[in-house]
Amino acid sequence: MTASVTVRVPAKVNVQLAVGPLRPDGFHDLANVFLAVGLYDEVTVRPADELRVTCSGPDAAQVPLDRTNLAARAALALAARHGREANVHIHIDKDIPVAGGMAGGSADGAGALLACDALWGTGASREELLEICAELGSDVPFSLVGGAALGRGRGELLTPLETGGTFSWVFAVADGGLSTPAVYAECDRLRGTTPVPDPEPSAALLAALRTGAATALAAAVSNDLQPAAVSLRPSLAATLAAGEEAGALAAMVSGSGPTTAFLTAGEAEAEKVADALRSSGTCRAVRVTSGPVPGATVCGTARSSA
Repeated sequence: MTASVTVRVPAKVNVQLAVGPLRPDGFHDLANVFLAVGLYDEVTVRPADELRVTCSGPDAAQVPLDRTNLAARAALALAARHGREANVHIHIDKDIPVAGGMAGGSADGAGALLACDALWGTGASREELLEICAELGSDVPFSLVGGAALGRGRGELLTPLETGGTFSWVFAVADGGLSTPAVYAECDRLRGTTPVPDPEPSAALLAALRTGAATALAAAVSNDLQPAAVSLRPSLAATLAAGEEAGALAAMVSGSGPTTAFLTAGEAEAEKVADALRSSGTCRAVRVTSGPVPGATVCGTARSSA
């Protein structure tokens, strides 16, 4: 009998986030190029008398522990499909910044889904898991898949992308979070009545990913939500400037922010940018990592001795 299952699941950065016009359902069509990076949450599930969520790690106090948590919602969704109760204790060991534009909540949803499937032996197909992920949220399917992918629709319709190498990144974590719906609403406000084209992936960016050329990728990265994030959090401009001055090839807001992302030429350059950001006084914490990395992966299984 399986006593617990642990799944490791990565953060993401959007190397392109092209946002189309507002849809009647309140969402936006996207051309969203995801890259999974090596900052991880670990989600452990074990049998319990009722559904319960706990969390440890940096910013754990900001994580909801009720049924609004995407990890809890994932367990409930899988249990409902397979006619069982979601009686599990979900523990999240959190290392991905909370409300930081790096899909930490989505990662926890994908991690809990994969862990519950393994714990319960439901044998869900990859297609079923991705279907549940899409129901949970726009970024959750990519958290399951990882690597690099183009997301269309709300971002949930994924096409895997070829990458020719590993890219070095520095992430500057801001104080507090930003609400994703608020950032999209600010994006719409800033655009006003200006016609918005349908979003399309950048051919130059996709080519840079294929070749693994950091300089070419830096020239092509873009984020349509960045003006809105900076509008809501003007202090991000100083963080972006500090990273650029330190030699980053590209500086951008990660997703809806407020975490900022800096692409560098390699590991040594990343450490230099990180040191400069730490001493700049413009951010709360700095993380150095690389990508792409795999998506949600079972990394530990414990068996009951009973």
